[in-house]
Amino acid sequence: MLKIATFNLFNYIEPPFACYDFERIYDEQQWQKKQKWIRDYLAEHQPDVIGFQEVFSPDSLKALVAECDYPYFEVVDSADVIDDYIFRSPVVAIASRYPITAIAAVMPDSDLAVSMGLSSEYQFSRKPLRASIELPHLGTTDCYVVHFKSKRPMLESEDDELATTKAVLDAFSKQMCGSWGSSIQRGSEAALLFQQMIQRRLATNNPMMLMGDFNDVLDHDRDGVLSHLTMNTLRFNSDPQAQDIVKQFSLQDSWHLYQHAANGVVASSTPAPRPATHYFYNKGSVLDYILLSCEFNAEYQRSLYEVSDYHTYDRHLINPIYERDSESTDHAVVQINLQLRR
Repeated sequence: MLKIATFNLFNYIEPPFACYDFERIYDEQQWQKKQKWIRDYLAEHQPDVIGFQEVFSPDSLKALVAECDYPYFEVVDSADVIDDYIFRSPVVAIASRYPITAIAAVMPDSDLAVSMGLSSEYQFSRKPLRASIELPHLGTTDCYVVHFKSKRPMLESEDDELATTKAVLDAFSKQMCGSWGSSIQRGSEAALLFQQMIQRRLATNNPMMLMGDFNDVLDHDRDGVLSHLTMNTLRFNSDPQAQDIVKQFSLQDSWHLYQHAANGVVASSTPAPRPATHYFYNKGSVLDYILLSCEFNAEYQRSLYEVSDYHTYDRHLINPIYERDSESTDHAVVQINLQLRR
């Protein structure tokens, strides 16, 4: 059995460093409590491969996971330094109990970006990571870790005092356009990343996993800004061979694979609702995902594994205990179990 997890660490930064401003510094007790919380999760759930987000201190994280029996750890970027001790723009990382044989930062195709109406200098807000891992029965598998652009508006009003109608409407306009700008960035990141994944698979035929904080709802039934990540048909084409090729290069949400039995029907007539992975006030959303290629889809004749379990670790969000969870994370941890097909 293989266990795969995606884990947003929420401002993982070792003191005396701070993230964003001087107020966000852990004291030593808080830092040790955060470290312990992560160790406890790893000890209890034992994932084999973990994609991390919000990493400011990769060296510290590497040492922590090594203590927990993860000898392989990689990053492809570093956080930006604002001031001597203040950092911004955290990075993604990956840890594995199986050998990582290659590592790369995924870069967007600039020609394709231009054809989409973007700048030739377009870059991902955070560099996606691709790790090639030697997994049992699968061999070399390309595991991608992402943290797509947040929903925070790209434009913000500089006027703190909204004393006039003009000031209010200016702030409103910037909020509206800034939010859409963030959506454009997030959707473009997903499309350009998926295109690079397709090209990589065409060259190597490696199985694929995509995990991370998508910062948006992935709705395969509607045309949301991330819906193309799970597109699996070539529109306006009735050629079965062409459609089969597309399916071999498509990705599927591990939740849906788990919800379906091997014969392709829903395992239960009233399946449980999908647990949220993040809460804004009292509203929950699923922002954290693990997507898989056809090698993990039991409906695909030549698949090797199937999703036998899907777990959302959210007790620190649903029923937090201060002594245990005060330095945890603001996201749930999503983990799937992959079992060899019988």
